[in-house]
Amino acid sequence: MIKLNKALAVFDLETTGVKVATDKIVEISVVKVLPGGDKESITRRINPGIPIPADASVVHGIYDADVKDKPLFADFAHELKNYLADCDLAGYNCLNFDVPLLVEEFLRVGVDFDVKSRRIVDVQNIFHKMEQRTLSAAYKFYCQKDLENAHSAEADTLATYEVLEAQLERYPELQNDVKFLHDFSIRNRNVDFAGHIIFNEKNEEVINFGKHKGKVVTAILSAEPSYYNWMMTADFPQYTKKVLTEIRLRSFNK
Repeated sequence: MIKLNKALAVFDLETTGVKVATDKIVEISVVKVLPGGDKESITRRINPGIPIPADASVVHGIYDADVKDKPLFADFAHELKNYLADCDLAGYNCLNFDVPLLVEEFLRVGVDFDVKSRRIVDVQNIFHKMEQRTLSAAYKFYCQKDLENAHSAEADTLATYEVLEAQLERYPELQNDVKFLHDFSIRNRNVDFAGHIIFNEKNEEVINFGKHKGKVVTAILSAEPSYYNWMMTADFPQYTKKVLTEIRLRSFNK
């Protein structure tokens, strides 16, 4: 059993696609593991408000007709925020996709969902550092079982938590502590989830793409104020824009 000081919310999303800036959630499943080991869970289908592309439906088996009468994310956002209150987060590939998209959905409906105070454990990153496989292979490798109903949010979520428990049993070097697992499963020192802004070796925020790659954000905003306006109107995730605005406002307040 994983040692917990606070609840750990293991979750998985099924979506309209893989673009954090534009795609939407069609299903979310959360297994909340409480200190002491008790578990509770919720699974909700969500109307994304846009057509679900056929190639996405083929993967997760959710079609427009399945969600046409379901609530929009805006209708579910406050309930979900309350359910995740004071929880650390875990998932499979969650740092690259599930957490950024979840945060993006909250931002789109004007709900502040704080992630900075939470530990985030990415089971895929632990697996890739140890074995280099997919979730189905991880489940087979660690749990000696076949993953049935892969790409069902609930099945993937339960499998992810079982894999995490099995990883702790298999690798003595993994500490049974969410802070350690958070630190171990992070690959990059991202400031935003998309990795457009990262920390350098001096712990300064720097741009990680384009003509200004490697340059300190505050220096760019000072020398080229129009760069901020360009990023705010371009097709970047809302969370990236939020982080950029926080950096800009911080420099004003000095």
